[in-house]
Amino acid sequence: MTPQTPPTRCSRRGMPGTRRSLVCNRILATRDGVPLSVRDCGSRAADHTVVLLHGFCLNKDSWNIQMTQLIRHWGNNIRIISYDHRGHGDSGGAPMHTYHIDRLADDLAGLLVALGVTGPLTLVGHSMGGMTALAYLGRPASKRPVEPESLVLVATAAGKLGSRGLGRLLGTPATSMLYQLVRRMPRAGTDEVIRLLPRPVYAALTRHGGYGDAAPKSSVAVSAAAINATPSTTIIGFLRGLKDYDRYQTLSSITANTTIISGGADRLTPTWHARDLADGIPGATLIHRPTAGHMLMHEVPQVVTGAISCAIAAGRPVLAPGNQVSEGRVS
Repeated sequence: MTPQTPPTRCSRRGMPGTRRSLVCNRILATRDGVPLSVRDCGSRAADHTVVLLHGFCLNKDSWNIQMTQLIRHWGNNIRIISYDHRGHGDSGGAPMHTYHIDRLADDLAGLLVALGVTGPLTLVGHSMGGMTALAYLGRPASKRPVEPESLVLVATAAGKLGSRGLGRLLGTPATSMLYQLVRRMPRAGTDEVIRLLPRPVYAALTRHGGYGDAAPKSSVAVSAAAINATPSTTIIGFLRGLKDYDRYQTLSSITANTTIISGGADRLTPTWHARDLADGIPGATLIHRPTAGHMLMHEVPQVVTGAISCAIAAGRPVLAPGNQVSEGRVS
């Protein structure tokens, strides 16, 4: 992964409402030449690095609350890196066949090298970002440039996305049919194809934005805007990739101190996914919020930020190890 134009832009301004911190916005190219938009806050000499991995059809701004809170609390003692996955946000598009989780893990590995990350490291992933972290940990040790000390998984899964909930629609013939249609269409006409998605999937992605029913309309609107700005090639490409995603065999080998956060009103990754993660990862801790949906960073921001802060401070989960559950049972 190598720097590309435009050049790196750095300023000592930080996020709104935080201590002044060095923020660099840069473009880095992946191994196959896709430009990724990266936000790098803090110094390479910081005591701890946190990498924030956003979810499907979102972008690095989905972590703004956590970045603000973490910088306010930790200042320049930590370095926070967030970036837009290929095909998302301000990053460049890529061939549709590269829109799968293993390629995102390859992008993450290259980015860690390019930015000189050594450790201690905490990986924080929401939804598809959590799947990216798990895929990274499933790579051979020689292809993991940094071993994370801690892992925070938010509303995510190890696989079996087509088994329950809205994910079952991934297994219908429509997903493959749309993929072949979009892949062959002129780029100018592809954004209209997203309307062909099965209605429940489109409603979950846009109208609900993945939030629980009690979520503020302003938050839903921001999330829906990011989703609507995502090209149909990205959406359809990753839907097929998500259907095939499976990292269950990786769970038992994870040595990072792991905290899993789930919401009982999550339509996109129902809570049984979180239970599978907690049961499969040695010593993992599960925090459950029964009324929250998929967008936990916005619905229960203090819970997510608290989990990250505890990982930074102690290198261990928020609660004592042992798959504990708070505020509600997971079934």
